[in-house]
Amino acid sequence: MKILSKSESITLLKDNYIGHLSYIAQGHPFTLPITYFYDLGSNAIISYSAEGHKIDAMRKNGAVSLEVEEIVSNNNWQSILAHGTFEELKGTDAKYYLHQFTEGVKSIIKEKEHTLPEFISEFSSKSSSKKIPVVYRFKILEITGRRKEA
Repeated sequence: MKILSKSESITLLKDNYIGHLSYIAQGHPFTLPITYFYDLGSNAIISYSAEGHKIDAMRKNGAVSLEVEEIVSNNNWQSILAHGTFEELKGTDAKYYLHQFTEGVKSIIKEKEHTLPEFISEFSSKSSSKKIPVVYRFKILEITGRRKEA
């Protein structure tokens, strides 16, 4: 197994858009898949969610992690783990970052999958509607990565 450099870890993070977000609620860890966008300029993960368990928990305890992987086989994979602090975005910042998220995810999907899926219009409509979802980001405080190649 090889340790990824910080640059390799960031590349894996920025080249993907689905990861597993971990947060603490009522003293227990929770992990679930999210769609995200890595904003290189602010070294932060951007995402959004409806109000609910996850948002309530992150408001109470802002310590979060994101795990992202690319798995080819049992002997050929790489993954990163990024730790950071939750920050809820409001008003024009929320709209701006939701737009960055939408355009960023569209670009990654187009490059990796050579398509623009139907669901992407959902992101665009959320960024222009009057009632936007909870938009959040977390600044990366630490990132580590591993790779296994046969």
